Amino acid sequence: MATSTQDWIEELKGISVLELAERIKALEEEFGVSAAAMAAPAAAPAGGGGDAAEEEVSSTVDVLLTGAGDKKIQVIKVVRAATGLGLKEAKALVDEAPKPVKEGIEREEADKLKQELEEAGASVEVK
Repeated sequence: MATSTQDWIEELKGISVLELAERIKALEEEFGVSAAAMAAPAAAPAGGGGDAAEEEVSSTVDVLLTGAGDKKIQVIKVVRAATGLGLKEAKALVDEAPKPVKEGIEREEADKLKQELEEAGASVEVK
């Protein structure tokens, strides 16, 4: 089976992103699943039952930008780097504070983002 799986992966490397997206959508419709929904259980620790799943869900937090501070341009740069937003969208997010920068992320990543935003001069909450 490893050979056929490897062949399949090689075939996927040769197609366009648009065609790959179409194939993923077709698989989701055929089997009644979502690729996004499948990523979360894979990240959960093996063996542990329902409590482990509840802990996984509650360990995610939101990073909320409450104010841009004096160094607005630096804050916009950090927001762009963290979210992948364009300049216009990142500026709008910073201008409309309080706004969530990232939602449903791990505590570790949230703390790192909070530190980066605070170093840039922003005021931030982690909820």
